[in-house]
Amino acid sequence: MVSTPQGCFITFEGVEGSGKTTQVELLADRLRHAGRTVVTTREPGGTPISDRIRAVVLDRQNVEIHPHTEALLMCAARAQLVHEVIQPALDAGQVIICDRYSDSTFAYQGYARGQDLATLRTLNAFATGGLAPHLTILLDLPVEDGLQRRFGAGASAASTNRMDRLDLEFHRRVAAGYHGLAQAEPDRWRLVDAQEAVDDVAAAIWEITAAALNCS
Repeated sequence: MVSTPQGCFITFEGVEGSGKTTQVELLADRLRHAGRTVVTTREPGGTPISDRIRAVVLDRQNVEIHPHTEALLMCAARAQLVHEVIQPALDAGQVIICDRYSDSTFAYQGYARGQDLATLRTLNAFATGGLAPHLTILLDLPVEDGLQRRFGAGASAASTNRMDRLDLEFHRRVAAGYHGLAQAEPDRWRLVDAQEAVDDVAAAIWEITAAALNCS
């Protein structure tokens, strides 16, 4: 893994409701207390242009979006994020943590939508200039549990999006895709059991990250 004073790019992946957003912020806070300069961002989004694309992709009314359009929009949003936020942070020697990145495209648009993975990899390489994460943390959670978090008691209907509302089999294919990706690149991926309490999940993530960045 990359160590100081170089930048480091960490991504979080997982099914809907796996707790990525919460854990990104907890990790960022702990790294800052350890003296690191940290930038957090998300996909799709993270820049004004990318956020506009996000609104189109996730709008619950846009059910007519073709899978090819969906993949191209995701890569377009990523291209802007990489060139405007991620690469500059890395060049400045900072730690950047992203809630989803290219592996989401392979899991959602590839494994779940059935689009050609080789084509998606070509599109992604063009969008990112070949930039890959140094470390990817997969928050591993049964699909049913994640959807219960998204749609269960106390959840707001307004907080759900078009992707959340796809059928159960779609989300199961996403989960299987993530496991396939993790198995193919074991040096980059680390699996964390997201069924545990929030603080326990955070502790496991910190152990992984601290070892990667030589933090104490």
